[in-house]
Amino acid sequence: MKKLWTYFSSYKKECVLGPLFKLLEASFELFIPLLVKQIIDIGIPAGDEAYILQRMLLMGALAFIGMVCSLTAQFFSARAAVGFSAKVKAAVFSHVQKLSYRELDSLGTSALITRLSSDINTLQGGVNMSLRLLLRSPFIVAGAVLMAFTIDFRSALLFVLTVFLLSVVVFGIMRITVPMHRQVQNRLDKVTADTRANLNGVRVIRAFGLEKTEEEHFRGENDRLVHIQILAGRISALLNPVTFVLINLGLILLIREGALAVDSGRLSRGAVVALINYMSQILVELIKLANLIVQLSRALACGGRISAVLETESSMREGEADPARKGGGESLELKDISFRYADGAEDALRHISLRLEPGETLGIIGGTGSGKSSLVNLIPRFHDVTEGAVLVNGTDVKDYTFSSLRGRIAIVPQKSVLFSGTLRENLCWGKKDATEEELCDALRRAQAYDFVMEKEDGLDCSVSKGGTNFSGGQRQRLAIARALVRHPAILILDDSASALDYATDAALRSSIHSLPDRPTTVIVSQRTASVMRADRILVLENGEAAGLGSHEELMKDCPVYREIYLSQFGGEEDAEQ
Repeated sequence: MKKLWTYFSSYKKECVLGPLFKLLEASFELFIPLLVKQIIDIGIPAGDEAYILQRMLLMGALAFIGMVCSLTAQFFSARAAVGFSAKVKAAVFSHVQKLSYRELDSLGTSALITRLSSDINTLQGGVNMSLRLLLRSPFIVAGAVLMAFTIDFRSALLFVLTVFLLSVVVFGIMRITVPMHRQVQNRLDKVTADTRANLNGVRVIRAFGLEKTEEEHFRGENDRLVHIQILAGRISALLNPVTFVLINLGLILLIREGALAVDSGRLSRGAVVALINYMSQILVELIKLANLIVQLSRALACGGRISAVLETESSMREGEADPARKGGGESLELKDISFRYADGAEDALRHISLRLEPGETLGIIGGTGSGKSSLVNLIPRFHDVTEGAVLVNGTDVKDYTFSSLRGRIAIVPQKSVLFSGTLRENLCWGKKDATEEELCDALRRAQAYDFVMEKEDGLDCSVSKGGTNFSGGQRQRLAIARALVRHPAILILDDSASALDYATDAALRSSIHSLPDRPTTVIVSQRTASVMRADRILVLENGEAAGLGSHEELMKDCPVYREIYLSQFGGEEDAEQ
């Protein structure tokens, strides 16, 4: 939680003025019972209407000034709370962008969404209420007790006893409910994760007819969330009734003590009314304080979860090298690299070495789970190697700044993602100031120009969320075009043509090969047809290099490659065609 305090730095004035005006309002409120006492004890017995009117006007003035102070306090508190939450959201989002894939996988997408939305909103509400009530309510309670002592010492002891018992109840319940609210948020993470998985996989669920199964699974998770919420709510709900009971018992004892004191002449009627008014003020403020503590306990739980994200350090350290780019491709070298995922029991890649000269093409092929995507994710440094080194243009990728390294690499992942907006905006992700000619050239080389220009608005046609208004093959070609707009030094196609037919795939590879400033290209594919014309082909099997060479060399010397090829082409005769 300490890390979050820094985000109040821009709102120091509001954090001081908000509680200060609340304390001023509370001070005026404490004088009201004394004025009532004076009216009862002095004005009414003497029949002095002028005195009574004077005291009533003074009460009205105090009430008006108190209202102005209260509104001012509300303004400053709301401004500080909203500004604070905005800064925390921006900080969390910015921090998440800096985390490596390892930390993102560990935290989980659904948990991060919950922290950026529900948790921060809850924290904002807690901050707002705290600035308004955290000092005001204890001040009123303490002030009412002190005022009671100025009226009658014996009666004031009842106030002390009542406040002590209420404090035990309030803080005892808070001690129980804070961990429970933390459990509620963790359960909410789980429900959010299940919801996200179901919405993303709704087509698969329907295809297998598992709607009922998923409904039951979701109902089970949701019931567990409801159970812990109800339990926390029931315990929190004890605050108000217990507070009322204790205060009313205190009032009963106070009225009895006051009646005896009036009868004996120790206290005046006005003094008893003032004491009852102070006891009522304590009741109201402790009810507010009880509600504040419920809100505060939830806010503290959420604040702890947000702090945990901000305190998560990236396992990657950014380098400082920022060498100038030259036109065309750049060399790429893997020096005896091994890689293991954070929770992996064994290495996903083991002792792989190769070198690509500028402009050369490397094909990577292998069975499912052989480590193809893991390998290409090491080049733009989405993950760091466990052993060895990845060199781009002779410099270790760990020495580059992230912007310099990733600015010279374009990667098209397995799942093509388009963002809502226009097609032009999506293509300009590769290069913000790309010209019309550059965009059209990229579309032609990606074999996407024709279907884009068939649309009424052409480059300015709308793209729905996720690009769902395009087919799978169209999304892949548009994603490749977006990468080509960048004119990268290294182009990585991670099985990004899987939805294309053989003719379109061949035309795509041919157009990339004919680029005037041809990038160093890495093509990951399950198809031998997509990689067989590469300068070199890396064959992966269980994270190890089963072969490295040209198509002809691998057909002779690599049984794994030959088996993949023959399974797709059907025989040696086809291989020679």
